Amino acid sequence: MANIKEALGAGELTDKKAGLYRALIAEFLGTLLLNFFGCGAVITGNVVAISLAFGLAVATAIQGIGHVSGGHVNPAVTFGLMIIGKVPIIRGLLYVILQCIGAIAGSGILRALSPERMENALGVVSLSPGVTPVQGFGIEFFLAFVLVLVVCGACDAAKPDSKGIAPLIIGLSVSVGHIVGVPRTGAGMNPARSFGSAVVMGLFDNHWLYWVGPILGGMAAGLIYAFVIGPAKESESSNRPYTAAATDEKEKFEYIDSGRGGL
Repeated sequence: MANIKEALGAGELTDKKAGLYRALIAEFLGTLLLNFFGCGAVITGNVVAISLAFGLAVATAIQGIGHVSGGHVNPAVTFGLMIIGKVPIIRGLLYVILQCIGAIAGSGILRALSPERMENALGVVSLSPGVTPVQGFGIEFFLAFVLVLVVCGACDAAKPDSKGIAPLIIGLSVSVGHIVGVPRTGAGMNPARSFGSAVVMGLFDNHWLYWVGPILGGMAAGLIYAFVIGPAKESESSNRPYTAAATDEKEKFEYIDSGRGGL
């Protein structure tokens, strides 16, 4: 019973030291900024520019809010860490809700501040001509898979060398994913980001695959890193364990102490 309560994390709802509500605000703000700046670059029509915009927006968000919430700003990252027990279930589900609200707010602000002629380029993801839903699902699966795998590797507490550059490394993985994904699926890679654009523009074609693909990809990556590849060992790096880190604010997968983050 104690293990179930710990996995759920219900105690965080009333524990001021857990910092849950500050973390939720941070996730809201981080995803708002991601959708505003990332989707705002779509008007350029340049795959490289769009990819860099999303990658740098993610790195910026992680650097700004990571010490509060871990800087997930992506349900795929949250589910990937939940499945391996790094994030309590209740915290994770609340993160996803606030991520979605933040993404809607970011896309809404972007639309309000854009002229009507730009409204067809506010980041709504869709399958390119000839790409089937199954192919789109596969692309979205692997985009999130590589992201969460990089998150786990860059933020492994036993790899102190990656501490300072983890946000940039994670941001670059987002850029790589967009270079591959934009010409095929629009590179959702993040269910909340895709949802925010879809809600604001009222377009939900094949929207299911922008949720199911990334979430399953993130969960698969988390499981593979934790139980197949395994965390760094003493001979590979240091003797610091790859575990949740207890802080004054909450128990969380190390982020600032080990540079953790996500999209």
